[in-house]
Amino acid sequence: MKRIRRGALRFSLLVMTALAVLACGDRGAADPGDAAAFREAFLAGRLSWTEVEERAAREGEVEFYHWGGSEALNSWMETSARPDIERYDIRLNLRRSDTRDVVDLILADMATGRGPGEGTVDMVWINGENFRTLKDNDALFGSFAALLPNSRYFALDPDDPASSVNLFDFGTPTELMEMPWAAFQYTFRIDTERVRPEDVPRTFAQLEEWMRANPGRFAYVAPPHYIGTTFVQTLMYEKNPDGTRYEPFLQDPADLGRGEFIRLVKPAFEYLRRLEPYLLGGGGTEGRRGSPVYPATAGALQSRFVGGEVDFDMEFGVFDVDRDIRSGVYPESVRNIIFPESGMITDKSFLAIPWNAPNPAAALVAVNALSSPASHLSKLADIGYAPGLDLPLLDPEDQESFRQAAPDLHGVTAEELAKHEAPNVNARFVDVIDAIWMTYVAERSEREFEEIVADAWDSVVR
Repeated sequence: MKRIRRGALRFSLLVMTALAVLACGDRGAADPGDAAAFREAFLAGRLSWTEVEERAAREGEVEFYHWGGSEALNSWMETSARPDIERYDIRLNLRRSDTRDVVDLILADMATGRGPGEGTVDMVWINGENFRTLKDNDALFGSFAALLPNSRYFALDPDDPASSVNLFDFGTPTELMEMPWAAFQYTFRIDTERVRPEDVPRTFAQLEEWMRANPGRFAYVAPPHYIGTTFVQTLMYEKNPDGTRYEPFLQDPADLGRGEFIRLVKPAFEYLRRLEPYLLGGGGTEGRRGSPVYPATAGALQSRFVGGEVDFDMEFGVFDVDRDIRSGVYPESVRNIIFPESGMITDKSFLAIPWNAPNPAAALVAVNALSSPASHLSKLADIGYAPGLDLPLLDPEDQESFRQAAPDLHGVTAEELAKHEAPNVNARFVDVIDAIWMTYVAERSEREFEEIVADAWDSVVR
């Protein structure tokens, strides 16, 4: 049995999930020895793709677990992804779930001794610390990405600088254990009926000035929601006292060291405390904290933005504004803005297959189908998800199709967005950042900042 390692694993969920899995019995899963032999043969390159497809059709289904917080994405999964995969005689079972819960489910399966062919999850939409957790626990199928026929549309050569965003996930080498699926950039939005574009802050220093002049008109999502954590990370880059922005946060925390981390992030967290009186629900003046509101989700912040309570919205996805204007969620006066000019975090999300997937061949065929140019084009045109593949690797006609399908960027240009790209932090920092924010900002602990960071650091970094 593989040993399970996860600093933040929620024990109660692990136990409940393990019991539920045991209660389900074998669920008709493939013979473990057969599944293990298939995995070994595929990763060794001893199987043709035709053989993979034939086995996939015999397996007949695939269990795809994905974040279900976007109705647009959920609809696209039903109307586009499902029929694409069913063409291969594979039934696509869509399971909407928080990604951390899926990771816990996979680890629970492993903890109860479920080996190859005996798990619950066939494929998962994933990135960041969740991918790192599975990789650290040897819970992934293996280096499959470059073996898929549609891998030719992705830059995967380690000697090619363009491959970096595909080969590193929040600083964690993917080792081809996941396939890029979508690209995202962290963007802020305004309603030009309320905030004139010429008055928009471009730096966090300017944002503080704006908030003091307009108390109660700004909010950000509470970490550990990824939208809130990314807000804090973006601030850390700009407030880095050395002026090196994101560079120190790309390395492993153990290499950076706790003392250096404290020095680099303290200005950002002091800024967050200083802003509290001027947030939505804050006291409105210096020294009066009030009851600042931290929306729990991106949707909750968007509702307050659309309702006129706050003047800024934020989300991952440069085309979301166009989609939400067309669907009536946003008024036509909403625009993307370049903020902060010091760097707007960009990353990719991926599709991964667990080590003990019950239908491994079907999972491979499904990932390959969702990696086709046609599937990425549909996802771009229908719901504004920027493609995870690399456009320069497509033929000229397909490249033009993507250019024509790209929604309006509403307020910014592709060149401006590219100019202000910034990479994400190393995944091992994420839980540390969240723990510091919870204690220092949300709980307003009176302990010394250095002590708070030490506790968060020591609980995560080993």
